[in-house]
Amino acid sequence: MDFKNYIRDIQDFPEKGILFKDITPLLQDPIALKKASEALLELLNGLDIQKVVGMESRGFFFAPILATELQAGFVPVRKAGKLPAETINRHYGLEYGSDTLEIHTDSIQAGEQVLIHDDVLATGGTAKAVCELVESLGGVIVQCNFLIELDFLKGRDKLTNYSIKSVIHY
Repeated sequence: MDFKNYIRDIQDFPEKGILFKDITPLLQDPIALKKASEALLELLNGLDIQKVVGMESRGFFFAPILATELQAGFVPVRKAGKLPAETINRHYGLEYGSDTLEIHTDSIQAGEQVLIHDDVLATGGTAKAVCELVESLGGVIVQCNFLIELDFLKGRDKLTNYSIKSVIHY
C-alpha cells in the first residue's frame, strides 16, 4: 500500500514556512490504518519489548496499538504539566521553536526493553529528549520507530546511538 496517498501536505502549519505532513486521512481510512499499524509492527522484527513510549500528541495514535500487539505496556510522554504523578522532564528544540516533555518517574523500570514511537521524525529534537528521559529511568531503548521520516531534516543524525526505522520517507 502506498501510504503517501493518505498523507496530505498543509502549508504554513503550525507556522509560516512549515510544510506539515497531515496523517489524519490515513487515520480515517480503516484499511490504511490497519496496514500502517502492521507496517510499523514489521519494523520490529520480533524484538522483545516491555514498554512502548509514545510522544504527545500524534505518537499516541499508533503507540498504544503497537503496545497491545506486543503485549507491552504503553507509556505516554506529555508536554509539561499534563501528567498527574511525579515526573522528570527534558527541554528540547523543534523545527519551529522549543518545548518541554515529561514522563512519570515510575513508568519504566531499570532494564526494561523500550520501543520509542512517534508519527514523524523531523529534526530529531523530540525523539532525542524522549530517549534521554527513558534512559534516565534505566530503560534500554531497543528501537525508535516512526511512521514518517523527513530525511532532508536529518533528525536521524541526533539519534546515532539507536536503531531507527521508518515506514515512509520524504
